[in-house]
Amino acid sequence: MAFLDNSGDIILDAVLTDTGRMRLAKGDGTFKIVKFALGDDEINYGLFNKNDSRGSAYYDLDIMQTPVLEAFTNNTSLLKHKLISMPQTNLLYLPVVKLDDQSGGNEAAVFSGSDIASNTIASTSGTPGTGVYLLPSDDSTLNTLKGFSITGVLDSSKAFLKAVQGLDTTEISYTRTISSDLRETQYIVQVDNRLARVVKSDNSDNMATVSYIDDDQIASYYFSTQDSEYVHTLDPPSTQPDIVAGPQGSEVMFNLYRTEEIETSNSLFEELGGGDGSLMKIDSVEFYYIDTNIRITGATTGSSIDIPVRVMKKK
Repeated sequence: MAFLDNSGDIILDAVLTDTGRMRLAKGDGTFKIVKFALGDDEINYGLFNKNDSRGSAYYDLDIMQTPVLEAFTNNTSLLKHKLISMPQTNLLYLPVVKLDDQSGGNEAAVFSGSDIASNTIASTSGTPGTGVYLLPSDDSTLNTLKGFSITGVLDSSKAFLKAVQGLDTTEISYTRTISSDLRETQYIVQVDNRLARVVKSDNSDNMATVSYIDDDQIASYYFSTQDSEYVHTLDPPSTQPDIVAGPQGSEVMFNLYRTEEIETSNSLFEELGGGDGSLMKIDSVEFYYIDTNIRITGATTGSSIDIPVRVMKKK
């Protein structure tokens, strides 16, 4: 792994995305760079020291001298924290996207990290709270543990994933309407295409159309308010909301459908999950598992959230 030492001259190292390289390879003269992204994955803002006795010029010195990773093209490892551009210059609070796992509707519950670590997941119910969603890869796994929050099958009675966007602060009343340039009207949902597909939140048999699959098998789905089964614009609520404390913008809802590859084969569990070396035991039953993330990004503001998912298969 190479580093860019920025203690002296500033070095700009840029790489093309998978789509950019594909278009460049056409060689037909149509390739043109029209967009770029910046990120701060390597930066630890906790190093900012406003109490440095040498003066304000030294407050961010440790940050400025932090080595920066050389640019590389694997999008699953780079630019996980993209910088965003906001047209307004008087903002006190930035919009966020937050997971809704507690509003009391049909939102899927999650299993807590402590439950996962201690293998104390109950065989009949999950433990709601911040943690991990569990996705069974086949019917045998689903029937062994009834507490799964995502079933991986098309069933209208099952719960779905939901994220809410807005300003998460009590300093601005939730009864106010969020400004149009802070409201998300379209989202990008990214899923490992080898493990799951995106379907509507009511789990009907209509799967979402994949917009693009890159060379790392990450599928990107683009949804807008025109896709009313996925994205809803939110009006000011009459009571204090549970997830976003201030003005709300919109919400995106969907579910996951297991792929045939994980349903019928153990190969991905052995390759990505470590095979027998990473078995977990619940109620004396052993399971293979793969840890992955579902990323939701607002296409308007760039706000994003990663949802941890553990794909499981009964041994």
